[in-house]
Amino acid sequence: MLQQTQVKTVIPYFLKFVTKIPNLKALSKCNEKKVLKLWEGLGYYRRAKNLHKTATILVKNYNSKIPKKFEKIIKLPGVGEYTASALSALVHNKACIPIDGNVKRVFSRLFIIEEYNTNFHKEVKKITNKLFNTNRNADLAEALMEFGAIVCRPRNPLCKICNLKKYCKSFKKENYILPKKKFSIKEKKFNICCYLNKYKKEIALAKNQNLSFLNNFKMPEIQVAVACNNLRKEGWHYLCNYKNNISNIKMNINLFYKFTKKKPKKFYWHSVNKLGNEFIPTFTKKIITKIEKLYL
Repeated sequence: MLQQTQVKTVIPYFLKFVTKIPNLKALSKCNEKKVLKLWEGLGYYRRAKNLHKTATILVKNYNSKIPKKFEKIIKLPGVGEYTASALSALVHNKACIPIDGNVKRVFSRLFIIEEYNTNFHKEVKKITNKLFNTNRNADLAEALMEFGAIVCRPRNPLCKICNLKKYCKSFKKENYILPKKKFSIKEKKFNICCYLNKYKKEIALAKNQNLSFLNNFKMPEIQVAVACNNLRKEGWHYLCNYKNNISNIKMNINLFYKFTKKKPKKFYWHSVNKLGNEFIPTFTKKIITKIEKLYL
């Protein structure tokens, strides 16, 4: 849950999740729809699917334990270099440093290594190989992450009370500002076309639409925007325009609807009033909220 999501956001979801699904065995036997429903609102739903798959593998093949070998950990669904390193260090006390944003910042300032240098990980690995003269590898890994979060902060680092300042090259140069990576924001226009059954208060939804990050979830018909006049000629009624941002995509959305008893192939009717009882992503919920006004 903490991948790509802040702690304060995660806490209520985590508490609810572990109340309903208290352990790995329960998770492995749980229906995926239930897992997704509990995850609803956190986004990046692939994480929930991978968590469910990994739990099944761990219960079946590893007696509900995290495998000791790094090579086996990193093969688990949804586990990359960072998560595998964190699990190796924190669970098995292995000599690994999980390099998250906090740890990157610490090493960047200590040794003046650019965070976005293509050789960053290689440079850090050379340094960390010298650090493991201890049996407390788990404590060292956690300490580095906490140190970056609490002392070596992105803004206003607490350099005056820092125990590492005499080793810190940035402190000696009095230069604590790190270069920021520029993220390109893509602006895209979409038309969302909702087939509606007026009398039964239903909407046609299907999977695998034109949004790769939501391909496996129930959505109305989505297409890269074409001229609105063309849709009107085909009998579509304009409802509203709204903005929605997902990851690095800034979406400009025109919402259209059409009352009909026919639906496209591979689409299925879903009751607008009952969709709250099943899992649907927040993106679809926003559309349903606007469509519901037509039934008032």
